[in-house]
Amino acid sequence: MNQSLPSAAEPPALDAAAQCAPVRGRALFRITGPDRLAFLQGMVTNDVNRLPEKNILYAALLSPQGKYLADFFLVAQGDAVLLDTDAALSDDLERRLSLYKLRSKVEIARADLPVTRGIGPAPAGALADPRHGDMGWLLYGAALSQGEAVDWDARRVAAGVPETGSELIPGESFILEYSFERLGGVDFRKGCYVGQEVTARMRHKSELRKGLAVVEIEGDAGPGEEITTEKGRPAGRLGTVAGNRALAWLRLDRADGELAAGKARLRMIERRD
Repeated sequence: MNQSLPSAAEPPALDAAAQCAPVRGRALFRITGPDRLAFLQGMVTNDVNRLPEKNILYAALLSPQGKYLADFFLVAQGDAVLLDTDAALSDDLERRLSLYKLRSKVEIARADLPVTRGIGPAPAGALADPRHGDMGWLLYGAALSQGEAVDWDARRVAAGVPETGSELIPGESFILEYSFERLGGVDFRKGCYVGQEVTARMRHKSELRKGLAVVEIEGDAGPGEEITTEKGRPAGRLGTVAGNRALAWLRLDRADGELAAGKARLRMIERRD
């Protein structure tokens, strides 16, 4: 896959089998300056020093207490790093990046850049989603549309990929309970970053008591609904629903047997930690 970013004036050609559309609800920042990699390396969960080789990384910013604040893609773009995040997180993230800047020789600016997400044959310049092979590709610098709309929620549920607002809750979630190690969003060899000590301690426990799972669902329920056991004990929280499957954050010691979310009945199919 060609890793160079396309010219906005010359959008790349699409294979007839590709399905894609411009991404909505995202915000991009361009981070420049000689300290850009070192600046990010000391803050985020992944090893930013691998970015020149990988071209795109998935990572998160945590609180000092190790709780999720934002997740994003980091994309190499010449002498800059693009940071691609959910638009709902962008104001708080921009504020935190500015606070951590201190004397680092970096500049942080909003980037008005189109982004296309798709599946099937990837065009020149596209980057594979680093979280999971079934999550398709991203193309920065072009807004392309072709084919039927992709059901990204169904793909996320099948692949066990959480999303902010549906599964990931800023100031509350711990990323290891949401499959970040499996999704390549955290590196345990890189050294210190904000929230690293708490995350490392959680990883070295014998087993996580809470985690992400795919559940079968019968009835109507939506993201945020509390999940309970047959006896009414709290067992977790429902996330994205796609057909008769959903993502759920569960207390794994209470996940056997029938579960409920409102009037819907649930059954765990597969752990996704």
